[in-house]
Amino acid sequence: MKKARTEKTGMLRKAMILVTGIFLFVAACRKDPSITGGDIVNGEEDITFVVPQGWPAPIYNFQNNTLSNEGFELGRKLFYETRLSRDNSTSCGTCHQAFAAFAHADHGVSHGIDNRLGTRNSPPIFNLNWHPSFFWDGGVNHIESQPINPIQNPLEMDETIDNVVNKLKGDETYKAMFKNAFGDETVNSQRIFKALAQFMGMMVSANAKYDKYKRGEAGGEMTATELRGLNVFTNKCADCHKEPLFSDFSMRNNGLPSTAVNDSGRGHITHAIADLYKFKVPSLRNLKYTYPYMHDGRFTTLQQVLDYYTTSAHNSGTVDPLIGANGIALSAQDKGDLIEFLNTLNDESFVKDKRFHEVQ
Repeated sequence: MKKARTEKTGMLRKAMILVTGIFLFVAACRKDPSITGGDIVNGEEDITFVVPQGWPAPIYNFQNNTLSNEGFELGRKLFYETRLSRDNSTSCGTCHQAFAAFAHADHGVSHGIDNRLGTRNSPPIFNLNWHPSFFWDGGVNHIESQPINPIQNPLEMDETIDNVVNKLKGDETYKAMFKNAFGDETVNSQRIFKALAQFMGMMVSANAKYDKYKRGEAGGEMTATELRGLNVFTNKCADCHKEPLFSDFSMRNNGLPSTAVNDSGRGHITHAIADLYKFKVPSLRNLKYTYPYMHDGRFTTLQQVLDYYTTSAHNSGTVDPLIGANGIALSAQDKGDLIEFLNTLNDESFVKDKRFHEVQ
């Protein structure tokens, strides 16, 4: 009897050891948040790029930059990394704030290291995979090349790519994250820009009230005023601000008078007289969060923007014919209705999406 109890106890111990071993093996296979930089959404959600219903195919589709949780997390950490700047004070997220739809709230122009002022307003970051070019003058035509400019711009981050790489090479956390994302610890500029493209390319804003209206979903019920505003928009604005991205991403001169900066816009890139004072048509999504407006941030309200477009001061030689010398005819009623419609393009869920916020 005693021998039987001893054998039974031994078998029970072996079973417990086996179960414990299996548990430890499974736990060891799980991703370590301290190495990868933090879980994405509650530690469970995979990063997947989905083209919204009714939208065109994106220009950038991660075909040569395989999207992964690890690549996204690395890109997020790099986006908020101040060591990308010369004095380690300024990150991409400094001028592209999550609560402002990744624009720079209340700043007419960008603010760089040593409180240096740029010459242009920091554009918001969302739906970049559909952009054929970047910056107000379209000077860069690939999302993976875009970060080079602010990093090296003396008025923004004023750093060299080689120095950035050397800073990150000496960081054990980064080496582990590069290994998780790309297979080994090599830190180089190509991987930095690919990781940033994974993070920024995932910033899709397509869940505003108007999107729900188009999809026939709850929460998309439009008021009579908003529908009147939609009609004004369709007749007066849609040629340049095409749905669903609310921009055709062309370069146009909207007739804004030059300031002391005398920014030549697209002409700065092409050196063509026909391109003088042309700037990229911005998206009208998330205007609630992305003020001030225009390439130099000169207007602080939508009312000011619409008042400008109805003036007759558009006398630049390259002003867009859709605007003309006399501006766009909009009554006070039209302006009020149009502003109500534009407010249906604000995507609060995008602004509050924790995946894109800095991990503390």
